Amino acid sequence: MGEFCTTEKDGNLLVVTLNRPDRLNALHPPANAELAGVFDDFAADPDAWVAIVTGAGRGFSAGNDLKYQAEGGDRSAMPKTGFAGLTNRYDLTKPVIAAVNGVAMGGGFEIALACDLIIAAESAVFALPEPRVGLAALAGGLHRLPREIGTKQALGMILTGRRVTAEEGRSLGFVNEVVPDDEVVDAAKRWAAQILECSPMSIRASKQAVYQGLAHAGVEAAYNGSYDAVKAMVASEDFIEGPLAFAEKRAPNWQGR
Repeated sequence: MGEFCTTEKDGNLLVVTLNRPDRLNALHPPANAELAGVFDDFAADPDAWVAIVTGAGRGFSAGNDLKYQAEGGDRSAMPKTGFAGLTNRYDLTKPVIAAVNGVAMGGGFEIALACDLIIAAESAVFALPEPRVGLAALAGGLHRLPREIGTKQALGMILTGRRVTAEEGRSLGFVNEVVPDDEVVDAAKRWAAQILECSPMSIRASKQAVYQGLAHAGVEAAYNGSYDAVKAMVASEDFIEGPLAFAEKRAPNWQGR
């Protein structure tokens, strides 16, 4: 039990709940530092394969705690891995799922965009409203959103700060599934269970190749790129176990190494 978040481990799944409901889970540097430690541990734990991030109470995250900032709160604890310890974490090959239960505004939306999948409650609302308060979405939102939904649609959100519903988010392409409010974490766990049916080494190789491949100008350059997680997959026990289990017509026993 942390001060600003809670964690729950269920087998190979880690569920992280942002826990500042009195501030609609808006985060200040101490909360970001705590979450950075949680995701450091997740990245290093060989038995933690998938993570879910959600929020306590009636919202996912209202983003940066502007009240704390306006009050002159100490900002020295801000971690290098960014908002929620996720938005600047570019080397994480394990999948993270956002279970967005309500408001995901500003930095809260940027947390969700830093995740690999977004499962949204019907009441979820997404926005990058920073220009309305003299700021900009500098925790990755200005760069991730255009890459996910295209420049014109992204600028339609960024330049207006307008709010987007869960259903519109799905039609735009940044939401994977919309579910009733009381089912959002269960739905995220359902997606996680499907991921956990696969070799974690293959999942990490696939995620790294996708994200690093997008940095290349074309498919040929991406295809010819060098990916450490792919090398680790080929050298792993799972690389042998998968075909063997298929040949023996049984479920594979993944080791994640």
